[in-house]
Amino acid sequence: MRRIADLWDPQGERHDVPTWPWGLAPEGLATRDQLVAMGLRPRGPAAGQVMWFSRKDRTAPRFARLYPIDRATPPRPRTAGQLASLAAAMKARRTCPDCGEVQTYCLPTSLGTCTTCAFGLPAAA
Repeated sequence: MRRIADLWDPQGERHDVPTWPWGLAPEGLATRDQLVAMGLRPRGPAAGQVMWFSRKDRTAPRFARLYPIDRATPPRPRTAGQLASLAAAMKARRTCPDCGEVQTYCLPTSLGTCTTCAFGLPAAA
């Protein structure tokens, strides 16, 4: 039987890390997604976790790590080389291997080419 009391473990005796049910974690802790929404990134190990029962998979609870907000820092700025590498990768995802044209969208992996080449449509003028 699923019980919220099974997820309450603030000392970390059952789950090896301090664990709270969803929504009952102490102040000052946040998940990675919550930190990103604040413009921060976690630094250091997780301080605990929250757990909840999913409606899809009722056999095992799901979890999310919690990080201290006071140790989180802003992300490091990307270097010029990283930005150039990302731009080249995105251009490669938009370049059709058949016609060689750079599209305004990423090519569907299911087709492997641009939609014009995949469906044999005439190229737009």
